[in-house]
Amino acid sequence: MVAGEQVMDNPEEWGSQLSVLSAEYQALMEDFLSRMVPSDAADSVMEDIRNSFQAGAESLMRNPTLLWETQTKLMQDQLALWQQAMSAASGGALEPLVSPSRGDRRFKDEAWTSDPAYNAIMQQYLLFSSTVENLVDRLDDLTPGEKRNLSFYARQMVNAMSPTNFVSTNPEVMRKTLETRGQNLVDGLARLREDLANSAEGLNVTMTDRSAFEVGRNIAVSEGAVVMENELIQLIQYAPTTEKVFKTPLLIVPPWINKYYVLDLRPENSLVKWLVDQGHTVFLISWRNPGPEQRDLTWADYMQLGPIAALDGIEQATGEKSANFLSYCIGGTLTASTMAYLTSTRRGRKAKSVTYMATLQDFRDPGEIGVFLSEPVLQGIEAKLEQDGYLDGRVMAYSFNLLRENDLFWSFYVNNYLKGEDPAAFDLLYWNTDGTNLPAGTHGWYLRHLYQENLLVEPGGIELDDVKIDLRKVSTPSYFVATREDHIAKWNSSYYGALLPKGPVTFVLGGSGHIAGIVNPPHKNKYGYWTNSELPDNHDDWLAGAEAHEGSWWPHWQQWMLDGGYVDADKMVEARQPGGGELALLEPAPGRFVKISIPEVLGESPEDDPSS
Repeated sequence: MVAGEQVMDNPEEWGSQLSVLSAEYQALMEDFLSRMVPSDAADSVMEDIRNSFQAGAESLMRNPTLLWETQTKLMQDQLALWQQAMSAASGGALEPLVSPSRGDRRFKDEAWTSDPAYNAIMQQYLLFSSTVENLVDRLDDLTPGEKRNLSFYARQMVNAMSPTNFVSTNPEVMRKTLETRGQNLVDGLARLREDLANSAEGLNVTMTDRSAFEVGRNIAVSEGAVVMENELIQLIQYAPTTEKVFKTPLLIVPPWINKYYVLDLRPENSLVKWLVDQGHTVFLISWRNPGPEQRDLTWADYMQLGPIAALDGIEQATGEKSANFLSYCIGGTLTASTMAYLTSTRRGRKAKSVTYMATLQDFRDPGEIGVFLSEPVLQGIEAKLEQDGYLDGRVMAYSFNLLRENDLFWSFYVNNYLKGEDPAAFDLLYWNTDGTNLPAGTHGWYLRHLYQENLLVEPGGIELDDVKIDLRKVSTPSYFVATREDHIAKWNSSYYGALLPKGPVTFVLGGSGHIAGIVNPPHKNKYGYWTNSELPDNHDDWLAGAEAHEGSWWPHWQQWMLDGGYVDADKMVEARQPGGGELALLEPAPGRFVKISIPEVLGESPEDDPSS
């Protein structure tokens, strides 16, 4: 039965459904219109987009040969595609001119290859996509920043135009629409309105069934207690699982852009649990989800109220005057600052060793996130921070998702809004949508002085509490682990951070990306890692001389700790229970800080909170 016949077999039912669709669409347009007043940040991004495309157009006009070659190639491709369509219509074999790349999951439905119409649509799009990509790549008179921005914006435009993103040109959506008589579109529009209500700027798509998870019930369940608290952190001490523990405790400094429990999702993939099982007395910083009241918190405040305060708490809890540090992402950048600060204030021995996971210290190549940090865009962000006192964490999440737009945005857009389906339950994606706000005083400083000006690598370039710091003076033994496919902290930039300290340094490169390459439990035997005892000046030279290993880097790190004497297997002590020292138990882990959502912080209505 063809589509028209399916509609006509029950016109009253379809008419009723179209009325519902019309009402949902009208309500959606009202929501969109109410959100159309641009903020300074959004307005500056739009201006940057216009400037990028204008720079690309001007570059193309200066290269008429490239313009002619591109037009000629496109005309040849269109002719070949037309000839192929005529051959297929005559019963000839359907040999594609172009096929999706191996990792492109948008065109996995059989209709894209078996149906001549859909196949032609797909190939038309892929030819256009490759034309734009090749054209931008061949614009040689743009600066690296201009080319990066133009490439990013052009890719966003091209991927937004994919036929998979539209009802009438997506075979899966068309089948679903006919099967459900449009109920998928009704459900999808309703879900789109819900997601818009829980978005700050842009659109935060629902990625997982949030009702399937609860912090402290089936994620972040490692046993322990909050033993210290201040304005910015709760310090968690985890309960031991071994009779003896290493004498030197371990402090984990996670990022505050998202919540810490990516390191403690479920027992089978929890780094926290694995560390406890190895005999470490593990302490962890759980950061506050800040709001307007915390607008004036600075990078120095994060250092003093975070790792330095935690060191004092650890000494009270265990009697130990030093600890090993394990830090992650921006938590690692803060930890590097702390190491330099402690060194300059003659307290460097408070850290026996320091580990940096997927951490940037040298921001020479921040990757595509640099698109959002050009001077006009940064000024817009700074104006928004000044106005609100914080950056809404949902805006940050939307920006990061656009760095992997097909996987982290458009796939959910199609599934949720066009197919009208519920997202699957996935703990990592639950964490990914459970963000935190960023205080104005910290975030604006971080973006300008570190990301844009790269001052952390300059001796004395950063001053914290009247102390000029220098990463080159840090003698604390360091272990750096980066991940090869990281799009947030590119491994080559992480590598150059490893060349800064004067103390002994080990650099390890893990497989996979920013999360999976770090949260890589040994029992899964996945991804692998590379090691090289040398640290040449160039990251490519390091990789060329590196040795590949199977499995997780975690055991390698543990052996590094043992071999370096940062923990001593011959001098184990009785297991320490939370509350066994001078610090009282405040509340069971995971504590209340990690449970506070952005809508709660901002006083939004409970129905706007996706976790409720």
